[in-house]
This record gives sequence, C-alpha cells and structure tokens, in this order.
Amino acid sequence: MPEQEKLNFHSISIDDRNWINEKLKEDNLDACEYTFANNFIWAKVYDVQVGSAYGCGVIRYREQEHFQYSFPFGNGDKQSMIGHLKKICAVHGHGLKIAPITEEGRLKLLEWFPGEFEISADRDDFDYVYTVEKLSSLKGKKLHGKRNHITRFMDDGDWQYEPMTVEHIPECRRMAKEWIALRAEKWNDEMEQEIGVLEMAFSNFSELGLCGGVLYKSGELVAFTIGEPLNKDTFVVHFEKAFPDLQGAYPMINQQFVLHEAQDFMYVNREEDTGDPGLRKAKMSYYPDILLRKYSAAESHLVFANETEWESVIEIWNRCFGDDRAYIELYLKNRFESENMYVIYENNRPVSMASLLPVQVTINGKKENARYVYAVATLPEYRNKGYASEIIKHAARKYNEPLILQPADRDLEEYYEKQGFADAFGESPCWIYAGRCTGTADIQLLPTDGSDLRAAEEMDVEDKLDILGSWIVSDADEKEYKAVRDQFFEGEGYVEWDEKAIAYAIKENQFCGGRTLFLTKGIETEKTKKAMLMYRIEKDSLHIIETTLDDDELHNILPELLEYTGTTWAFERNMGGMVLLPERLKNWDCREGYLGLTLA
Repeated sequence: MPEQEKLNFHSISIDDRNWINEKLKEDNLDACEYTFANNFIWAKVYDVQVGSAYGCGVIRYREQEHFQYSFPFGNGDKQSMIGHLKKICAVHGHGLKIAPITEEGRLKLLEWFPGEFEISADRDDFDYVYTVEKLSSLKGKKLHGKRNHITRFMDDGDWQYEPMTVEHIPECRRMAKEWIALRAEKWNDEMEQEIGVLEMAFSNFSELGLCGGVLYKSGELVAFTIGEPLNKDTFVVHFEKAFPDLQGAYPMINQQFVLHEAQDFMYVNREEDTGDPGLRKAKMSYYPDILLRKYSAAESHLVFANETEWESVIEIWNRCFGDDRAYIELYLKNRFESENMYVIYENNRPVSMASLLPVQVTINGKKENARYVYAVATLPEYRNKGYASEIIKHAARKYNEPLILQPADRDLEEYYEKQGFADAFGESPCWIYAGRCTGTADIQLLPTDGSDLRAAEEMDVEDKLDILGSWIVSDADEKEYKAVRDQFFEGEGYVEWDEKAIAYAIKENQFCGGRTLFLTKGIETEKTKKAMLMYRIEKDSLHIIETTLDDDELHNILPELLEYTGTTWAFERNMGGMVLLPERLKNWDCREGYLGLTLA
C-alpha cells in the first residue's frame, strides 16, 4: 500500500480545466457528469470542489450537510484514493458516498472493498445514449413522426442553422427569457437552477470549449443547443431549448446539431431525465441505443449481494433451509439481480441474507410498488446479533414501500410481529379432497424438455388435444398465466407478480415435481373461458398451489387429475401473509386481499 499522500480540495475554477481534462481523457468515461465544463457550470449549485492525489483526480459535491465524491479518474491508484476518502469521511463521523459510478467502477469497488459499500442504480439517473447515425438520419418506422415534424418545419424553406459563436449568445439569452415566460405556471426551483447554470455556460462559452448550434425560422431565433465532446467516441448535449408551440423545432435542432457538430463521434449522450415524466417520454421517443446505468455507493456493512458471492449465499441457504445446490442455483440463475438481495459481512464473508423481490399490491384502489421478503437467513454461529432485523429495517427505510412475507411457522410469525409486521391477505381454510377416480385420465401432457416433440408432430390434430373433464389443457407459459391470474384476482389487496417472477414460479414448481396448466373451454373467441392450475405432487398427495377454478370446477376434475398424477388425495391452502406498511399507508386495512403465489 503506497504511503498516504496529501489531498486538498479547492473550489473548481477555469484554471483547473487542463489538468482535469487530461485526467478524464486517461479514463475515457462515458457518464455525462465527467466533463470539466459540466462540473464548472454547476459549481454554485453543488459547491463543486476538486483535488488530486495518487495520480488521480476527484470531484466532491455538497450533499446536505456532507460531501459526496466522484469516482476517482485518471491512470493513478484509484483504490488508494478511495481509501483516503474513507478516512476523511470517518474523521467527520460519516461514511463515504461516491457517485456517479460506471459499471467498470462498480466492479472495481466490489473487488477492492468487498462488503463495504451499498451500490445502487437509480433509473432517473440513467443516461440516454444514441448512435450519431440514428439521430442524423432518423431512419425507420419508429422515427417516422420525427421526420414528419421536421418536414413541417422545413415547409416554406425559410429556416437556417448556424454553429453557435459568442456573437449569438445575447440573442440566445433573450430567447431563454421568452422560453421561461412560456413556462411561468410550471416554474419550480429546479428550472430556476438550470437557468442559472445555462447563464454560466453562456458567460464562459469560449473558455470552457463548448460547442453550440442555433436555429432560425423566418429570421427569428427559435432554438439553440450546447454540448461538447465527452470522450473519444461520444458527444454530450448539455442544453437544448426550443419554442414548444413551433412544430418541428425540437427535432430539427436535435438533428441539425448532430449533423453539423457530432459527425466525428459514434454516439451522442443526451444525459438523464431526472425522473421527469415529460422529459422521459421525449428522450424515449428517440429509442435510445443504450440506457447507461450509473450507480451510487454508500459506505455500509449492509450491502447488496453481487455475482461473485454466490458460493457464500449457497452455503447460507443450504445450512439454514436444507435445500440442495441445484434448487438454490435455480433461484439464483432466475431471480438474483445485483440489487435484490442484501447481505451482511462478518469475517470477510456474507453471513446473513434476505431477498427483496419487487411486486405490486393494490392499496386503496391504487397499485403500489412493494417488496416481497424472501429467504431470510443467518448462519447459526452468527445469530442473535440482530442481523435479520437490521436488514428488514434498512429495507423499510430505503424503499418506503410495503414489505410482504409469508412466515413458515408460528415462531417466525411471532418474530415478524415484533418487527412490526401484521397479519394480512386473508388466510383461507385448508380443504382436503379424498375422492376416487372412476374413469380413465385423458391427459397425456408432453414432457417440457421436448423429448416427445417429434411424436407429437406425427399425431392427428384431435390426438394432440389433452382433455381434463370438459377442459382443453396445455402447459401454461408466464404470459397467459399472468393474464388469467390478474383478471381473476384483481382487486383490493391483490399482490401482483410480473412475468419474470411468474416464469420462475413455473420453473420452480416443475423442478419440485409439479405442473402448471392452462385450461380453456368453448370456441376460441373473446368469451372463451380460461383458467389456470398450478399443482405439485408431494408423496401420495396432490398439492394445489394456485388455481382460478372455483370449487365446483376443481372438484369435477380432481378424480381424473388424481388418476393422472398417481396420487390418492388433494389439498389446497392459502396461508395469507404478513405486511409491514410505511407510515403513509398505515391506515390501510391489510386483512383484505390475496397473496397466494409466494415463490417459496
């Protein structure tokens, strides 16, 4: 480890331009924040300061009462720089926060500081990146509307594009004031900040090496834009203003700027949408070639599990739940993501974990994002330290969403009650069916591995139809299963899974010896009756995991299904669940609803 160097920060100034640009070039970063000009023009808003040590540059920004730091840039010792920043923050009594971080930076943090940073991505901060060719030509059916708007703008031929010079800036300032006046009713602090930042760009246009373009219609300035090279492959657009009531002004300045100023590059980065719905719609309408993920990292001993920690997760899971490796890997390969499983490290390895899977639940008539808490486990030798409770409390604060779970037994239910969870989603009585089959099962569902596909192709059409009672049956896929499930259970308190989750539920059920059936009845029309049935075989019993059949319909086909599966009795039980509600939803009557499918 190299000897600690001196690291001093000072307010960013024009004098820093050359050394910062040289260090940025060494890394060729593609996130929009990593240009000198971008940091300089936002300096007053975020109290931007810069420093260098270990052969690296670093930028820090004011975030409420503390600073946030950029990922170190340049060819130096980034690991030592981050270690130094951690010590600075520790002296001031708080953890280090770093943002923005590219995917390469995320992987380096995981390698250098395992178990020390909670690393998250925020969709609102993703950069929209397009090929220069796409924005120049606007080819294809998807961009037909953009071409039409540009054609309308060009109709009378009285238009002109010019590269921006300092002589254009007074005119751009006047246009910006008119643009502001048009938004007087929607004006907010963020817009006020942006106008101040735009003025910084105008006032230092030449010194910052910025590049701009202006668009005229009938001799009047109607649009302008400002950007600069981001790296050797990418040009970044910082500002784009046009009169919104002039058809085609925005797509026209967009295209003309790229045609005239960005042809030496492969990509154009048009920055993030900050979560603004209108801006997101506008940026998505150009169909980005890349949505550039950017991360933030906060020093913490409670972190997201990453792809390098699977062996530790498998050990915890196996020792706590007894499942074999194949079952655990099925879950990890299908449901694990970089930000849906928390772990706590001790002795340089994960010892406690919990998954938090995204779902939606209908509360007071509105679909609310929520998290299903799954596979909560701590190695036996590390228990009684409050790790599971710590993960749950942290998730509740971070997401500010309902946390939903289904405890396996009464002892766990009592534990979760102490964590603030309440009984929810209406547990249903368990029923048992022990009737006998008097006929012959007429279902011959093909193995899902496709081994009998050739035989199936040689059957007559009528032979291909599997019949269960009066239903035609086939193996369900996630799309049709979700459609039938949502339509049947939709209502207050319904916990809704997305197609990816349903796909895993079907795979998991099959892995455990079950089938998931799609049932239809009647002529194929909009009025065709559709249902689904998920079951698995447990010794001599048939466990109905979930179905949209009513009791009479299910009991009518159970004799035949028992015969087909070789079981002697059937049962179904909806155990309900528990929920921890955020403060804003505390008044909801959580006893309503349906949890049902829990992927457990």
